[in-house]
Amino acid sequence: MTTKTFSLGGDLTINRLGFGAMRLATGTFDGPTRPSATGIAVLRRAVELGVNHIDTAGFYGRGGVRANEQIRTALAPYPADLVIATKVGPLPGPDGVPSGQATPDQLRGLVETDLRTLGLDRLDLVYLRVGGMTGPGGESIADRFAALAELRAEGLIRHLAISNVDAAQFAEARTVAPVTAVQNTYADDSALLAECEAAGIAYVPYFPLGGGGTPLDTERLGKVAARRGATTAQIAIAALLATSPSVLAIPGTGTLAHLEENVAAGDIDLGDEDLSELRG
Repeated sequence: MTTKTFSLGGDLTINRLGFGAMRLATGTFDGPTRPSATGIAVLRRAVELGVNHIDTAGFYGRGGVRANEQIRTALAPYPADLVIATKVGPLPGPDGVPSGQATPDQLRGLVETDLRTLGLDRLDLVYLRVGGMTGPGGESIADRFAALAELRAEGLIRHLAISNVDAAQFAEARTVAPVTAVQNTYADDSALLAECEAAGIAYVPYFPLGGGGTPLDTERLGKVAARRGATTAQIAIAALLATSPSVLAIPGTGTLAHLEENVAAGDIDLGDEDLSELRG
């Protein structure tokens, strides 16, 4: 990792190793809830360890345990350098899984809810999350992104971003308003990553540690981990950060032990031999 920070939108300097809040309330969308106090402790420790980029969403949580409320309880009043990114678009179905999609007219309400639950007057970064639990589907996103651009013009949002998109959707969004970040599933999407890097746009892979049905190559990671005295998860995070200076990592967890392990990965600088072995 050549640099540990990234200039988000040209005016927000954040550490490239951040924190994903999806697992604070539950291990999975349909899993049992974790004790809220545990999540609050994890958040406070994350900030103590230098994390200043937290990725959340209003649909993260189950029942009365919600990530946004945990973030507000743990960290408000917020540190001056803390950047909170949220996502809007998915609508939970009867089972609580976010399988539906909001219309352009519904996005304002979702943004206002995030503002209220987080206790903010303006959201630093808002992703339009496209589609359900599957990969990018090629649908037009112009009307929905334009609705968020209107909220940005009103001062409710500082920067706009998109999630779970393909190259055409990325290009379409950029004709509507500036795109500050792209959050896609962890995959080798080198062409889109190269576009982001050239434009100074953050590329933020989700499920960076093998979630979402994309398992890690534990055999290859394990060899490097053994040589470096690290865990496979730490090497996976370090390798992700070594991919490009535009890549931000947001590993999530609901336990203090895993948090400490994940954050420590930011101090691992992989050498040429390590990277060669990992990339085959």
